[in-house]
Formats: sequence, structure tokens, C-alpha cells
Amino acid sequence: MKKITALVLALCLVLGIGAAMAEDLTLTIGHIGPQTGPAAVYGLATYRGAKIAADEITAADNGITVVLLNEDDTHDAEKAKNAYNSIMEQGAQMIVGTTTTAPCIAVGALAYEERVFMLTPSASSTDVTADKDNVYQVCFTDPNQGSASAAVIKEKALGTKIAVIYNNADAYSTGIYQTFVQKADELGLEIVSTTTFTDETTDFSVQVADAKNNGADLVFLPIYYTPASQILIAAKSQNYAPTFFGVDGMDGILTLEGFDTSLAEGVMLLTPFVADAKDEMTVKFVEEYKKLYDEVPNQFAADAYDCVYALVEAAKKAGVTSDAAAEDICDAMIAAMQEIQVTGLTGTMTWSANGEVDKVPTAMVIKDGAYVGLGN
Repeated sequence: MKKITALVLALCLVLGIGAAMAEDLTLTIGHIGPQTGPAAVYGLATYRGAKIAADEITAADNGITVVLLNEDDTHDAEKAKNAYNSIMEQGAQMIVGTTTTAPCIAVGALAYEERVFMLTPSASSTDVTADKDNVYQVCFTDPNQGSASAAVIKEKALGTKIAVIYNNADAYSTGIYQTFVQKADELGLEIVSTTTFTDETTDFSVQVADAKNNGADLVFLPIYYTPASQILIAAKSQNYAPTFFGVDGMDGILTLEGFDTSLAEGVMLLTPFVADAKDEMTVKFVEEYKKLYDEVPNQFAADAYDCVYALVEAAKKAGVTSDAAAEDICDAMIAAMQEIQVTGLTGTMTWSANGEVDKVPTAMVIKDGAYVGLGN
């Protein structure tokens, strides 16, 4: 009888443990990004991509519900800190964000002190993760973008004389510029013109004229889409038609209000996501995004979509529960991120202890008003 009782008790314990492991999980994730102001294209895209992922996971009926909170930081560091405080008061357990670099650095400092895990879709400066073990990236870092851009330009023989126009007041732009120059020198690319601007610059005629007068047949633009659009306008006014090559910050130029998108025809840029890819995951995402928002998703949307899936995978690995506080799960999330591998819209990803993602970039070109793969 004692043996039977012990057996039944053991079985009950096993069943009890099994039930606990299978307990439904409600994961509360906060998204922070600019949804108004000059960088709204980025923040709207990251929110929409994250929302599609959250809704997909919740609808999958696998016992996981993702509650996605959302705050607008207007691409302003101080407002981003307010957005962070608001989203934490609402019960966020972890954060997708922030979308842009300066706000992410500011919020990351707060999150580090309060032990809140962050996974940014698109803040790519190494300053975002520096000295903060709780901030991880889904996007490429600025150094990777700079060196990869130079490698693609060299490999595909896109230009022989290179001009660079970058924002010397912006960590994102400056970081990419620095590694681009280093890699260009290593590969033997000739840089014939280097000019700069700041956030207040509105007239780019001097920068464009310098590139033109020095015979540059390719202009490298490690910048965001708004100044890039103004540079393209200035180039047209000077009858200057080099190849323009940018980075992920230029993704969004086709949806910039009031911009003549024909000026972007032939513009090339690095991105981890190409909307015309034919794999099942991309096709499904693009169809859903078009249905909901009547536009083609950019790589910011895809990065944020992957963020949510990565956070869910890490949360499962870390044993996160629905009622767990952010500060209680932060260290477990850090450890879990280094153990998981996620195949998403932007590639197959793993993460190192410094928060940096490992995946392969893709070059694309704007053709007939759409992004297409650059090809071989």
C-alpha cells in the first residue's frame, strides 16, 4: 500500500509540475519610438511590425498572449525617458525599443539602473549597448554597416571615385562613416570628397557641389531619409546623377510625404530585409502589412517584428511568468538571449554577450518606386 501511495504521490507531483510548465503566459512588452515628428516613419514602422507579431503570437493559441504597450518619443531623448517611465508604470516587463539611437541611449541608461531588458529593432550605434548588459540589438551595428557598405561597393564595382556626406552631429551617421572610411582604405576605394552637415542643415547645395566638382561617381550617404531626400533634390538641381548608396536609415524615403520618389530611382542601400523576397514568412508579413496599413513594410517594421518573436523565445527560455516584474527577469533574459537562435524576416540571428546580433546584410536598389534585391 505504501508503494502504491508513493507512486500516486509521485505521479501527482509530475502532473502538477507539467501543469505548471504548461501554464499560459501573458507577456507585457512596451514599444517606444517616434510616431510623430521628423522620424515618424521609423517609429510607426517599428510599432506596426511589433503589433503584427504580437497579434500573430496571441492568435496562434499556443498559450502565449502578448500585450503590446506603445509610447511616442518623437525622436527626442528627454521625451523618450518620459515614455519609458509611462510604459513601466503600465506594467511592461521588457521593451522593444527605442527605435532611434539618441533616445535609445537615454532610455538604456535608465533601464540599466532599473534592470529592465531592452531589445532595440533599429538603434544601431555601439553607444546603445556600451556598458549596458541589458540592452540588445536586432539591427546591425554602425561599424558593421560601414564596413559592409564598403565591401558591397567594392565587390560589385559600383563606383571608382567615392564622395561621403554625413551628419557630424549624429552618433549613428558618424559611427558608420568612420568604419566605412577605414574599410574603404583597406579595399583600395578612392574617397575624393568628404563633407558634413548637422541636424539644422536645410541646404545641401555645397555638399553636392563638392562631390560633383571632385568627380565622384558614387555618393555614400550614412544618414537618415529626410536629409537624403534633400540631397537628391539638390543633385537634380545641379544636373548631377551619380550612384547613391545608403544604409538602413534611408529606408523610408519612399513614404516621405511630399517627396518625388522618382528622384530615388536607382538609390542603393544595405538592409536586412527585402520586401519582394519570395519566402513564405516574408510574403505573409508583407501581405498582412499592406492589408492593415496600405503600404509596403520597410526593414524597420521587419526588425521590430523579429524583436517580438525573439523576446518571446527568450522569455520562454528564461522561464518568465505572467506576473514577473521586469527587474526580476532581466538577468534571466540576458542569459537566454545568448542561448537562443531565431530565424525571422531579417535573417537567422544569434546574440553575443555585448548585445550585438549576428546575421547577414542584404543590398537592395529602388527600382520603379519599390525596393528590390540588388542581385549578383
